[in-house]
Amino acid sequence: MDVRLPRLGEGADSGTVSTIFVKEGDTVKKDQSILELESEKAVASIPTPVAGTITKIHVKDGDEIKVGTLIFSVAEGDAGAVSQVSTSTEPSTELEEDEPVAVAEESVPAMMPQIMDEPVKSPGGFPPPASPSLRKMARDIGLDLSRIRGSGNGGRILLSDVKAYIQRLQSLGAQPKATAVAAAAVSKPAAVSVDFSKWGSVEKKKMSQLRKAISNKMTESWTTIPHITQFDNVDITDVLALRKKYQKAYEKKKANLTLTPFIMKAVVETLKKHPIFNASMDEAAEEIVYKNYYHLGIAVDTEQGLIVPVIRDVDKKSMLELSIELQDIAERTRQRKVSLEEMQGGSFTISNQGGIGGSHFTPIINKPEVAILGVGRGSLQAVVKNKKIVQRVIVPLGLSYDHRVIDGANAARFITDFVQALQGFKEEDVKS
Repeated sequence: MDVRLPRLGEGADSGTVSTIFVKEGDTVKKDQSILELESEKAVASIPTPVAGTITKIHVKDGDEIKVGTLIFSVAEGDAGAVSQVSTSTEPSTELEEDEPVAVAEESVPAMMPQIMDEPVKSPGGFPPPASPSLRKMARDIGLDLSRIRGSGNGGRILLSDVKAYIQRLQSLGAQPKATAVAAAAVSKPAAVSVDFSKWGSVEKKKMSQLRKAISNKMTESWTTIPHITQFDNVDITDVLALRKKYQKAYEKKKANLTLTPFIMKAVVETLKKHPIFNASMDEAAEEIVYKNYYHLGIAVDTEQGLIVPVIRDVDKKSMLELSIELQDIAERTRQRKVSLEEMQGGSFTISNQGGIGGSHFTPIINKPEVAILGVGRGSLQAVVKNKKIVQRVIVPLGLSYDHRVIDGANAARFITDFVQALQGFKEEDVKS
């Protein structure tokens, strides 16, 4: 049985082989991990859909592969561990309900068939192996099954193969339009390689899949969104006092109360007053999509690069719940154990560099969002309060926003309301 790279998730159709766990001749169990693939900003473990012996490995560490790429071949050994699926190429007379097609789909949930330029030639000239009901459905919609390479045993075409094939066609159909939009937005000159060794010693290191993903994402956001950044400062002296007061109580519940949950709650309160900042632009439909949920992306600094996992429904969670979830997802992100799904669906992003250093900065918007809040490092400063000079901890802020959707006056109101929300944080919201 030839096993090909399955579809890893929405928008994930390629990656780099980072680790191979088996070698040729090894015996594997069904659903055993055989390799890890670095895709976008996540590392996915690829399991084998059947039990047996690895007869051939078709990839190696560092290979860049796409959905449908042949990754390994396996000789099925333990019949009891594998769902038996007919490999006959002759038309079947049994009803689909009597065939174990559903079991086969569970074994190979997301195998992406290749789109063939020429029909697949079946031995003996028979039609490709598929259930009668599947062939009937294909006839009804005018689908040529011979152009789909089945992922079932013996090349049998499953319902999941047909679904994936249609999704792939839709994706390819949308590409020319997306390419035209991108080309219209920016004319990028051809890359030119420079020989830097002419001027001295150099060391070369291949860009990781993650770094390439970050590069592409940042370039797209910067070149297609007109960025404006609104600056301000916020006094967090009282917030730090609340944190100090309740820190031990949170620690007893295995939570670390940091400044970030305070910021998240204040951001949600402000987003409710200014819903345009929680929206996105649908460029194709020329519509502004207002979101009724508050899923906040939190930028996490890792050794491999910047990764932005998403914490969902922040408005519905307590400070304790946010502290626990934030600690967990940040740790898993640094270990590259966060899934691709956990990095999608954000409505607003926070980039907090306070733990590192620096003052004001201009964060790049995380497209398709329309705004991002940058938080710098707090410092003890002398300020005038109630006509007296006092020491207060001041944090610099930078709010970058999409000027196609948001006007400068709206940005000024947003950051002003955010400052008030954070400085006036209620103690009752911190109690665990």
